[in-house]
Amino acid sequence: MAKASPIRWPRALTASLSPRGDALLLLLALLSILSLITHELSRHSALAAADFEGFDADDLDDADDDSHTLPSSSPPPPTSLSSSSSSSSPESHHGPPPPSDPSHPKPSTPLDFWDEEEFEGIPDTPSPSDPTQSPADPLPSDPTAVPSKPSPTTPPSLQSYSIEIACISFLICFAINYFTGRRQNEAIALAWAAKFATKDSIFDKNFSLVGTGDGKDTPLLLKEGQDVFKFYASGRRFCQGLLATMELRSRHDLISRMLDLVFPKKDTITFEVVMNEDAMDHVVLALARKKLAKAMHKEATDLQRFATLVTAPPSGRKWVADELMVVSESKEVAGDLITDAVLDQIFGEKALEKFGKWFVSLHFSDQQSGSHKKILMFKFVLPDANNMADMTRLVTLIPYYIDLIGRYKLSSHAHSKTEAARAKAAQETFKELQNVRQEALQKRKAEKKKLMADTEAKLSAEALRKREEKDRARQMKKSMPRIKMLRS
Repeated sequence: MAKASPIRWPRALTASLSPRGDALLLLLALLSILSLITHELSRHSALAAADFEGFDADDLDDADDDSHTLPSSSPPPPTSLSSSSSSSSPESHHGPPPPSDPSHPKPSTPLDFWDEEEFEGIPDTPSPSDPTQSPADPLPSDPTAVPSKPSPTTPPSLQSYSIEIACISFLICFAINYFTGRRQNEAIALAWAAKFATKDSIFDKNFSLVGTGDGKDTPLLLKEGQDVFKFYASGRRFCQGLLATMELRSRHDLISRMLDLVFPKKDTITFEVVMNEDAMDHVVLALARKKLAKAMHKEATDLQRFATLVTAPPSGRKWVADELMVVSESKEVAGDLITDAVLDQIFGEKALEKFGKWFVSLHFSDQQSGSHKKILMFKFVLPDANNMADMTRLVTLIPYYIDLIGRYKLSSHAHSKTEAARAKAAQETFKELQNVRQEALQKRKAEKKKLMADTEAKLSAEALRKREEKDRARQMKKSMPRIKMLRS
């Protein structure tokens, strides 16, 4: 009886399970669940062991990602009962998972060979994880990352070179403006010289030497800059010479030309006539428009010291236009130098409307500051190259006033007043020079005294005692009376 009981137990179990199909399915489901549990436990144990071999958390994450790609459940087994299934026992599911198919080995990655302590063992080219995948397209390390596609190269547009285009355009405009502006200024200067400095012109008839040299082929104009031209003439009585300076607009400079659009500037010419010392009496006179005349009276030293604004015309005389103002040392000088001929030609009411637009100012003085004291100055506006004849009447004022002032003599009463004013001015000037010299002398003495004090501070007590003895002996010698000895 004892031997028959163990044989009878599997048969009874088989007999109890064989007629029912649902019990067989339940058993297969339990076996599948146990197989998955044992597989998961074995995987975690392998990862825990790998953690002690130098793998970091990132590698574990990669392993988790790779494991998620595996199927979560195996396909269900067939419903028929076989001898192998009956012979399997529940204890077989607690062992390690069955080995994988040798035909599909697990691919090796660079992280499998990585060692933080040794830094060795990394293969040159990692093998692809999927055999079906081509080597040219390796799997990305992050399965969620989308592989970036190279953007197509587009040709650069003109907007990317905007700064370079602007700079080159500015340089081209600057170069073009330089040559055109220089040509325009030269054309204006040559047009003026052709009208008033060539043969049988005004200056050629009134001066024996015209131009910058003493020969016949010497140039008439001297170019000192792209906007400055000078003309020289000499060889006339009552004067040493004439210098005309043309100050034109900076047409060659693009920036100055743009500024001229906001602040307009005109081309001007200034004539300076140096009179002989014995050919000019005491004359201080200026004529300009009211605003400019007041400014000249405040800025010019000779006008500020000797002249006053002439608000009323001399009795019984025609006078300048209302927009002009005279600054003169006396009414006698103003009445004698502003003649009726000048009023009719230029400075009268009617003549000024036609020719006055080219007039700026005139300034006659025998008390100018500089090497030359007696100077006549005329300043006019230059018209364009095609209208130089419009300033002919203004240019004729220059030889006219050279002769008029060269012959002009003040009355005895006016001369005595101007002489006293000049003597007083000379005395004031001398006092100013004396004050300047005294200040310079005091400054030198103070510096010398300070230097001596610094030197004494560096000397020793013995040197100071010797110095004091010498100074005392010098003072005693000066205080002693001088004795003169007479020889018989």
